Amino acid sequence: MPSKLFSGRHRIILSWVFTLVLGTGVLFSESQWEKFPILSTFFFAAGCTLAGIASIGRLWCSLYISGYKNDILVMNGPYSLCRNPLYFFSLLGSIGVGLATETLSIPLIVLIFFSLYYPGVIRSEESRLLNLHQEKFASYCQTTPSFFPSLSNLKEPEEYPVRPKIFRKNMFDALWFIWLLGILEIIESLHEAGIVPVLFRIY
Repeated sequence: MPSKLFSGRHRIILSWVFTLVLGTGVLFSESQWEKFPILSTFFFAAGCTLAGIASIGRLWCSLYISGYKNDILVMNGPYSLCRNPLYFFSLLGSIGVGLATETLSIPLIVLIFFSLYYPGVIRSEESRLLNLHQEKFASYCQTTPSFFPSLSNLKEPEEYPVRPKIFRKNMFDALWFIWLLGILEIIESLHEAGIVPVLFRIY
């Protein structure tokens, strides 16, 4: 698969296309689990919890990389837990939003898409970082897991300089999962009011 498919621009485009296609399905569907209120409520609560953790995690990541991503190798904070915390928290948030649809099918589709596409993105980005930082990045790889965080690795400085303008911009990106939860509630209200038809039901 061409390496450019994993570049930032192509990643954003593909992610948006995937989100729009999946979102269209959610717009015209309803959960079969609504027949079981306890289960559907549990799915929604679990989804909100994961989306909240993901939003906080992405804000934490943004604090450390705002303005530094291409200048220095960030290895503190969330980047001491794993090398790709932004993607880890993004996966948590995406699964969380999927669960908030009160289905199991949507989060499963999200997980499959992520598992097929994002390992290539991670390899591409880590190859770029290796070229930029060479031995320093190679040493970082030996002590820090790639994707799943190791809490025992946490390292945080007493002080950390932040570039507020860049961090403020990144704050909005980090809150997408919270906004999507609101959109799901609006869709449910549109279904109940009969404004948007339910064409099919999914588990």
